[in-house]
Amino acid sequence: MFAQNAYVSDGLTKKQTDNEYSILYYYFLKDAFGIKYSNPTPFKTKVNFSLYLDDLPCAKEQKEVFKKSLFRNNFGFKQNNIEITEFVEIDSKKHVIQQCMDIILGSINFKLNDFDKIKDEETGKRSKRTKAKEKLYKIINRNIREIRENFNVGITTGINGDQSNYWKHLYRHWNFISSYSHFDETLTKRMNKKKNKR
Repeated sequence: MFAQNAYVSDGLTKKQTDNEYSILYYYFLKDAFGIKYSNPTPFKTKVNFSLYLDDLPCAKEQKEVFKKSLFRNNFGFKQNNIEITEFVEIDSKKHVIQQCMDIILGSINFKLNDFDKIKDEETGKRSKRTKAKEKLYKIINRNIREIRENFNVGITTGINGDQSNYWKHLYRHWNFISSYSHFDETLTKRMNKKKNKR
């Protein structure tokens, strides 16, 4: 999941602003993975989920409210015999799978923010570190394209007309845009480049 800073939220209450991370995680878990499509035989079997999330960047009280809402609401999964039974916060430095995810996210962030184009002010050339990160991004992008043909790093991956593909697809990429937001072109890379040229 990623969000473009040029989309600015409108009309949020103080409570919504204070709880932005827990609200974002809530909808991410509810919608992004297609968990409600994970049980093909709801009348025969039950599917239990354990969620392992990187340490939430919010206050302890907010975390507790978030956890309670996860277990209480369960996103309407019960009708499909699906239940979230465990919620675990992990330290990504001690969790190999999360470390791999951090590398993928970092690489995509590197590309989306044009860090691959940064040049040394004195030499006018890109550093060895920047070139190495770009090579890593290209390897990751190539691997994603083996799973998701025509993958575009800047947009949400499609579902090919089938809602259940939210669950079935091996790789998904979500550009989060709030329904309550407007696009501020002055915050885009293109406009920032124009300002820098003046």
